[in-house]
Amino acid sequence: MNRYFLEVSYLGTRYAGFQIQPNAATIQSELEKAFKVFFREPVSLTGSSRTDAGVHAHQNYFHFDWPQAIDPACVYNLNALLPGDIAVRRLIPVGPEAHSRFDAVSREYLYCVYTAKDPFQEGRGYYFPYTVNQELLQRAASLVAGYSDFAAFSKKGSQAKTTICTIAESRWEFEVGRMMYRVRANRFLRGMVRGLTGSMLQVGRGKIDINDFQQLIEGKKPATADFSVPGEGLYLVEVRYPEAVLGLGEGEGQKKFAGWKP
Repeated sequence: MNRYFLEVSYLGTRYAGFQIQPNAATIQSELEKAFKVFFREPVSLTGSSRTDAGVHAHQNYFHFDWPQAIDPACVYNLNALLPGDIAVRRLIPVGPEAHSRFDAVSREYLYCVYTAKDPFQEGRGYYFPYTVNQELLQRAASLVAGYSDFAAFSKKGSQAKTTICTIAESRWEFEVGRMMYRVRANRFLRGMVRGLTGSMLQVGRGKIDINDFQQLIEGKKPATADFSVPGEGLYLVEVRYPEAVLGLGEGEGQKKFAGWKP
């Protein structure tokens, strides 16, 4: 049996999330449909990260097992069968024990907020036409990096066994008419990035102060964050693995998408 990683990108606007759901179009269901048409056999895909309805990915991975060796050139054929908002980037042969979810060492997300009405951002960012204090936003983001228990930022119904996450990067980036929250960690809880973003925007607007935000984190009460920001502003930027997992040489596995933004 051969194991492969499948690297994909997608706009999540039209989909009910990443993972297969009954009676709904998802990223996984579209990929499995294309596989079945091309290979004439069903495939079972395991995802590295489950994005919610409307959430996009610049890079995400699946892994799957297949009895025969697969020519990487099939990426062209799969893309011809997939809708325009889903693309297969690479098919990567990996070792039999490699796991797209459990072997990941970090994931990076970006949440896009645009403050000036822009039809080209519709469905790809969160329209937030309010004055915010950028310094307070950055202070809140810096606070995040100093904590490890994010129970308050985990949505109800989460099946996570622990709420501990190691944050490697947490900051806001500002442009004319747009601001973006960038965060990288070893793992994320369900709804965590949206909870962090929504709560920090409340700090930036002066609805809560920085001490309130700190107490929210330290209170560790599940689902007490502000999860109101929509999925359409959220992007999974990159999933990183040890070089040995993807069969890369020395230095090839370094961060490929530094500073990427939509």
